Amino acid sequence: MAFQLDNISQKVSVEKESTDNLAFLKKEITWFNNTFSNKVKEDFYTELGVLLKAGVSLKDGLELIENSQKKNQNKELLKTISKDIVSGQSLSEALKVHNQFTSYEFHSIKIGEETGTLAKVSEQLGSFYAKKNEQRRNLISALTYPVIILTTAVLVVVFMLHYVVPMFQDIFKQQGIELPAITKFIIKVSEFLSRYGLIIFMLCIILIGSQSFFNKKQRFKQFKDSMILKLPFIGKFVKLVYLSQFTQAVSLLTASKVPVVNSIQLVKQMINFYPLQNALETVEQHILKGESLSKSLSKHKLFDEKMIALVKVAEETNQTEYIFDRLNMQYNTQVEQKSKMLSTIMEPFIILIVGILVGVILIAMYLPMFKLSSVMG
Repeated sequence: MAFQLDNISQKVSVEKESTDNLAFLKKEITWFNNTFSNKVKEDFYTELGVLLKAGVSLKDGLELIENSQKKNQNKELLKTISKDIVSGQSLSEALKVHNQFTSYEFHSIKIGEETGTLAKVSEQLGSFYAKKNEQRRNLISALTYPVIILTTAVLVVVFMLHYVVPMFQDIFKQQGIELPAITKFIIKVSEFLSRYGLIIFMLCIILIGSQSFFNKKQRFKQFKDSMILKLPFIGKFVKLVYLSQFTQAVSLLTASKVPVVNSIQLVKQMINFYPLQNALETVEQHILKGESLSKSLSKHKLFDEKMIALVKVAEETNQTEYIFDRLNMQYNTQVEQKSKMLSTIMEPFIILIVGILVGVILIAMYLPMFKLSSVMG
């Protein structure tokens, strides 16, 4: 059975335009009540695929999954979806009205329904979220320990500047000795921190708390994602994570017989990372002009030469699904290796920076003490 992905896209865009006025309210509700997390989606799609493959009907499968849920919010959501299906809607239509599900999920399920491969598509979605969750765990694991060390180091430096330096400053004033330039600088930093430290702390709290609001602003998100990509070590690691998600998504869509242009369009909706979305926009335009996928990828520096070469081989041998699956495995391996390396490199680097800062403060405080002892002697 053929499917019309273009018609699906048109329907979604029309409905999106009609609900733009309520989009802000929906996003706010989702932020405070994010029912279906990526971990829940991983379990949901994996279990649904297994049940459908075993011959269980869609309605019975949803009821079984609903009964296995621990959170009442998840149960209510699945119960609503089951009622919509009983009333005559398809699964994709039932998912579409809930903002917990993305356009990528809607399109994928719609394709599965029209091609009779809903069980396979569900398993593929489960696999996608499984790898996405694993990559997130790797990223958190790589950054947790360095962040703890960095936070502790900042607290130590702030403590010294706020409490230790003023003690030495009082001694220097009483003795009336000439202070070295480095000591004067540290004292000025300490005075600045005493005056504006609380304000700086409150500003940091406000910035962290308002991040979810700023992330909805396109310009802020573009700036943030572009800056992350330029960070040493972290930028390359984040790039690998999103390239891994890109290759996995293309592999899954190719397996569902989705055309290349439609695959690029769906991946843009699925992966929320501006540099990749911008690159895929360029790729889509070149493909529509008649260029091959490999040549279109080569127009943007985000995609490495290895990917471009293998995609060219895939086009010549008609093995797109296999090649992208191999690329995904390679990127996943690199993500695991980089996550371990990132943690290993950042730990001594942060300790070195902290040691230098503490050393500079101590030297700045003790230099006048040495001068004072020589004068008294």
